[in-house]
Amino acid sequence: MTRWILPALLGLSLAGCQIIEPPYPAGERQRVEVIERGMEAPRETQRADRPATTGRVARQVAFPAEEYAALEKSGSGAIRGRLLLGGRPVANAGVSVAPVTTYSAEAAEQALAGRAVEPADPRARAYTHTTRTDGNGDFRLEGLPAGEFYVSGSGQDPSTGKTRVVIHQVSLGNGQSRSIELSR
Repeated sequence: MTRWILPALLGLSLAGCQIIEPPYPAGERQRVEVIERGMEAPRETQRADRPATTGRVARQVAFPAEEYAALEKSGSGAIRGRLLLGGRPVANAGVSVAPVTTYSAEAAEQALAGRAVEPADPRARAYTHTTRTDGNGDFRLEGLPAGEFYVSGSGQDPSTGKTRVVIHQVSLGNGQSRSIELSR
């Protein structure tokens, strides 16, 4: 069980790297927050040098430009899989693949504490690959570089009706294809 804590911690930070906004009726737009059962919803926070961001914690760690500069943005790898919540496939859900970095750690810590951090720097999002699941919850991302990644998907849990996020850490070699199941 403890071997999943660090990947979950870092993986939850992926939610800060790519925000997936579900459709809402009447043009309403709301952001998905990662809040585990039993945790309180985040309160409004404010940092002296930034305006308040409702429901999000201000980032304290600066974007590590040098760390990202050492990463490739594309390659010959592929990840395919299926997103399941409550044992049921999640159709038309967003799936993201983002590199594991130190920038992710802060967001992951906050997510495990029940708080979402403010959106990631656009430079981090440039390294994030995204797709959507098909009607069976299946997805495929190609053109990925070699490295360590967090694969993240979210959707509505059929048993609770709440939006849930599932994250797995994956190692990918040059030209390698990996198959995973994102389930919760």
